[in-house]
Amino acid sequence: MSWDCGLKYMFSVSPSLQPTGMCILHDKEELSRLEMVQRLAKDGCRFLQNHSKGPGRTNEPVQSDEALRVQERGRCVLVLRRMSSQSARGGGKREEEQAVRKRRYTVVSGTPEKILDHLLNDLRLEEDKAATQVKDTDNLLDDFLLTYPVFMSTSDLCQALLGHYCCKRCRVKEDTKEALERKQKVAHLVSQWMYLCGDFLREDEHVKVFMKTLYRYMLDDLYEHPTLEGDVRELQKLYQLHCRHTVEEYSPQRKSKTLLHQFSLKENGILSRSAHRKTKEVSCHVYITMDSYLSMRVHPGVVAQEVLQTVAERMDFSQDELVLVAVTYPGGRLLLQPHDTLFSSFLRPVGRLHVCKKDLGEVLNPFTENSKLQQRAARMLSLNTWDMAVALSNTDWTIFHSIHEQELIYFTFRRNASGGYTAALDLILQRCNEIQLWVMTEVLLCTTLCQRVQLIKKFIKIASHCKAQRNLHCFFAIIMGLNTAAVSRLNQTWEKIPGKFKKLFSELESITDPSLNHKAYRDIFKKMKAPKIPFLPLLLKDITFIHEGNKTFHDNLVNFEKLHMIADTVRLIRQCQKDHLGNGIRPKSSAEVRAYMDNLHIIDNQQTLFELSHRLEPRT
Repeated sequence: MSWDCGLKYMFSVSPSLQPTGMCILHDKEELSRLEMVQRLAKDGCRFLQNHSKGPGRTNEPVQSDEALRVQERGRCVLVLRRMSSQSARGGGKREEEQAVRKRRYTVVSGTPEKILDHLLNDLRLEEDKAATQVKDTDNLLDDFLLTYPVFMSTSDLCQALLGHYCCKRCRVKEDTKEALERKQKVAHLVSQWMYLCGDFLREDEHVKVFMKTLYRYMLDDLYEHPTLEGDVRELQKLYQLHCRHTVEEYSPQRKSKTLLHQFSLKENGILSRSAHRKTKEVSCHVYITMDSYLSMRVHPGVVAQEVLQTVAERMDFSQDELVLVAVTYPGGRLLLQPHDTLFSSFLRPVGRLHVCKKDLGEVLNPFTENSKLQQRAARMLSLNTWDMAVALSNTDWTIFHSIHEQELIYFTFRRNASGGYTAALDLILQRCNEIQLWVMTEVLLCTTLCQRVQLIKKFIKIASHCKAQRNLHCFFAIIMGLNTAAVSRLNQTWEKIPGKFKKLFSELESITDPSLNHKAYRDIFKKMKAPKIPFLPLLLKDITFIHEGNKTFHDNLVNFEKLHMIADTVRLIRQCQKDHLGNGIRPKSSAEVRAYMDNLHIIDNQQTLFELSHRLEPRT
C-alpha cells in the first residue's frame, strides 16, 4: 500500500486534507486516526510532507491556516490549526527533526475537556522528562496551566485529571503500553502544574484531596507499572510528603522489592501562603487624624503597646499620652489594651486603628504650623537619597516577588471573587498609591519655602535612583506624586528649583508620558535587564485591553487564542521575578533610614491635600 493510499485509508472522510481545506472529524474513531498520524509524524515519518513544487515555494518555515474541526454528536468540540514547516534542502537530520517538531497542531478553541484531552495527547515525555519547570514560553501546557481558571474551576480540573489517569479507552493489544504512557503524561502535567502554581494552590482543599487520591492510585499501579516509580518520587519531592511505612506494608500482596516508601499528605505538611506570610511583615495603617495615617511594616503578632511606641517616636509624642482605638465597621469604638493583638489568624485588623490622646482627641492637626512640622521636614532632609531608594525598592521587591502570574488572571476575570487570590497584587497596587500620597504629604506639610525646595530636589533624586535600581513601579509613583495638581501648582516652589534638577525631572517625567501607548516607558523597560519591577497598573491595563477586546467564548467554545495572548502577557511577571540581590541593590540601608521608611505618614484625603496646598501658596 502506498503512502497516499494509507493516508486516504486513515482519513476516509471528505474533504481530504488540502493546503487550504478543512478536515472534519465526526467521531472518536476518526480522532484516534488523527492522533496516530501525529505520533507517526513525531517519530520522523514524512508521509504528510507535500512534495508539490508550485511557483513561489520557499525553503523557509510556512504557517498553514488549515483548520481541523473535531465534532461529536454533530457539535464542534475542538478547533485546531496545523503549524507546518519545511526543512531546508540538504540540511541533514537535525534540520529535519526540527521541522518535525514544528509540525504540530495548536488549539484555536474548544471545550475545556477537549482542550485538556488534546494537551495530554500532545505531550512528549521523551523531551520533557528532564525538565523540572515549564520553560517554553509558547508551550500549550504553560498557556493552559496559567489560564485554566478562566474556563474551569480547580475542582473540575482535578476531577478531569483523575478521569484521564484512570481511563481505560486503549485497545487490548496496546493497553499496557498506552495506559502507562497516559498515566505518565498525567503525572507529568500535575508536576508542571504544581511547579507553576503549587504555592498559589496549597490552601485549596480540592487540591489536597486530589493529591492524596492521585498518590494512592499511583501506588496501586506500581506493581503493574514499575516505571512509575520516578513519577511517584517526584510527587513525594514536590509536596513534602512524610514517610509512614513501606510499600510492602501498604499492600502485603505485592512481591515487588521496590525501595519506595509510601508517603501521605499531612494536613500541616504543606506550607501554605498564609504560613509564609506569618513569618514576614505585614502592612498596617494607623490613623493619626481622620484623613491621615502612618503606613507601618509590623510582624503579624504585633500588640497595641508596640504600635503605640512606634507612633510616639514617629510623631514626637510621649507614649503615656496616647491610646490605641479600633473603630469597628458598625461605628463602635474599642479601646485596645497594651497586650491586645491587632490581627486575626487571617491577618485582618480588628478594625480601623486610630491613635488618640487619652482624652480621645486627635494626635496631630495637619493645619497646625508648629516646630514639630519643621522638625519632620528636617529629619527627612538629613537622610541619604540612595539609602531611601534602597529601602523603598527592598520593600517593593518583597511584595513583587510573592506575586503569582495567576493573580493577574483572577484580578482581570474575577474581580469580585473572594479567597485572597490577589492578595500580593492588591498590596503592591496599594503600595503605589501610598508612595504617591506620601510624596504629596511630605511636600505639602513642609511650611518653609527653602525646605520645600530641598524636599522636591530630594524626591527627584530618589526617583532617579529607583530607575537605576530597575524599580519602575516606585519610580512611577514618585513622579506621579510630584505631578499631581496639589504639588505642581506650587509655582513659587518650582521656580526655586535649580536648572539641572528641572532638566533631570523633565527627563524622568518623559518616561511616564502616556502617548503612543506609553512608548517611552516600554522602550526603556524592554532594554532593562532582569530582575526588574514593572509598572503593574500598565500591565493590568494591557491584560484588560486584551480581555475587553476579544470574546472569551466563540460558539460556546473557549477562545484559546485570546487566552494565549493573556498568558504571553502575564509571563512578564515570571521573566522579571528573579533573585533581587542580583540587581546590584545593597540588601540593607541604614537603621535610621529603615525606621523612617517603614513608617510613612500619609494623608489620603485629596480635599485636605488641596487645602494644604492653598495654605502654602494661596491662589492669586
